[in-house]
Amino acid sequence: MNLDEHGEAGEALHTLIQELKARQQTLATAESLTGGLVGATLTDVSGVSAVYRGGVVVYATDLKATLAGVPDELLAAVGPVHPDTAAALATGVRDRLGATYGLATTGVAGPDPQAGIAAGTVYVAAAGPRGVRVRELALSGDRAAIRQGSVDAVLRLAAEVVMEDPG
Repeated sequence: MNLDEHGEAGEALHTLIQELKARQQTLATAESLTGGLVGATLTDVSGVSAVYRGGVVVYATDLKATLAGVPDELLAAVGPVHPDTAAALATGVRDRLGATYGLATTGVAGPDPQAGIAAGTVYVAAAGPRGVRVRELALSGDRAAIRQGSVDAVLRLAAEVVMEDPG
């Protein structure tokens, strides 16, 4: 991702990284529909190694449980594309990777619906010391646009959560 092409999201990314560096805090990611794009976007920034612990790509539903710590009961009850699943992904990756903040993306990139859920339905989440915030998105466009919109949204959400945290 060329950050200059993404305006607000690029600014959010730089704000996020600078604030985490100043606080000596860290970040981890759990990604489903974005397939590693959040991690790739973060690692495009020089110096991010001071704050980015790593991430997991949990595209398959069972991996959300085994790698990111989403309870099997939750996945059975609400499925992989749900706000509670996004919250559990963010919390689980934060705990499992030992980070101050955890970010998560889950949704349907399309072009077809998944289990009756429309393409473009996405949930992004950020978990930190003060709790978890989830944002629902209704994105449009092709797979690439939906995935990029998800990356931009989770980075903006992360910057908001970190900036609102007293540190």
